[in-house]
Amino acid sequence: MKRIDIRIATKDDIDCLMSIRLEMLTVVNNLPEKYEHSDEVINESRDYFLNGDQMTVLASDGDKVIGCASMSFIRIMPTFAHPTGKRAHLMNVYTRSEYRRQGIARKMVEMLIEKTWEKGATEISLDATAMGRTLYESMGFTDSTECMVLTNL
Repeated sequence: MKRIDIRIATKDDIDCLMSIRLEMLTVVNNLPEKYEHSDEVINESRDYFLNGDQMTVLASDGDKVIGCASMSFIRIMPTFAHPTGKRAHLMNVYTRSEYRRQGIARKMVEMLIEKTWEKGATEISLDATAMGRTLYESMGFTDSTECMVLTNL
């Protein structure tokens, strides 16, 4: 195996970002390999990568993208607990199955955490899958009882 390169994606990486995102959605949701995502998911994902307040890292083995992780940045009114009002949400942490258990996801998340603290965020949240929970706990993430959610689906 070649050396795995992990770097922050740019707008020039849009095709790689879209490809690995749609792959991740297919795999994580146990969809058929040839599943066709809706135009809405494709167009909104593309727009978010190009215009959203986010940072994504890509992991590559040579020319092949083998993983990704994204941090979405959120600004709320400052509070005593979060005086900057800057928060972040970690999502879409994904590594292709043949590359798992090699520390790639950890390195991607560590890079995003470092950059997120540099941007002044005071909290990073995430929605953990059963498969990812152990990794996140080992990195210091804890369960929160602060949040309630209302969805409009």
